[in-house]
Amino acid sequence: MRIYQVDTFTEKPFSGNPAGVCVLNEKPEEKLMQNIAREMNLSETAFLIKEGERYNLRWFTPNAEVDLCGHATLASAHILWEKGYLRKDIEVKFSTKSGLLTAKTSDGWIELNFPALPEEKTEPSVELLEALGTQATYVGKNKFDYLIEVESEEIVTTMKPDFMKLLKVPTRGVIVTSRAKEYDFVSRFFAPQIGVLEDPVTGSAHCCLGPYWQKKLNKDEFIAYQASKRGGILRVNVADNRVLISGKAITVLEGELLI
Repeated sequence: MRIYQVDTFTEKPFSGNPAGVCVLNEKPEEKLMQNIAREMNLSETAFLIKEGERYNLRWFTPNAEVDLCGHATLASAHILWEKGYLRKDIEVKFSTKSGLLTAKTSDGWIELNFPALPEEKTEPSVELLEALGTQATYVGKNKFDYLIEVESEEIVTTMKPDFMKLLKVPTRGVIVTSRAKEYDFVSRFFAPQIGVLEDPVTGSAHCCLGPYWQKKLNKDEFIAYQASKRGGILRVNVADNRVLISGKAITVLEGELLI
């Protein structure tokens, strides 16, 4: 059982968002996948098994399985091409809990085709804003996450959430965003409910961020930056009910599970 660690949404090792990728020969038990994800101790570990012309893809945090993950999908496509499981000119098709997802190479970037997950305006709970320690100019929510717009990039980059309070908010995660000086927008993503205090670069969050900023800025294409300590750059293109999320990746670890 081959396993890899890939830094995603970056060209430089030890930056971007690390993901585990485990390529399987046969379907394992869920308990084993969860244990491997806990052992890897990354925000997500992806598990791949070939099924006809597609790859079945599942994602696990150290604590739980999730329904959608961008950076681990990016890492999976990168490994399939780099390690020769597929030719680089072949589009990767993934069967997932969020339906069919695809990946292809484009100008040296890996482009993921994901569903748009627009938010709807909602009233924030007292606990949510107290946990973030800020005022919001807008609060929305989709089926996975809250989206909070704040007044400035500085608020986003300097925010220090109270994670014990944030654990009491019933949601997968919280996206905090604003306009940015060097990019179209900036964001951070907090998800203590699934065992990830702060995710370094979150592809799935941009399924919400893309449609949100499309409405705000009246444009379809963006260069975005997720302002975690590791940081990462994404290209985002909103097309009807899909969001094309592009990034780069680099393999930093390769091994074999001895169990």
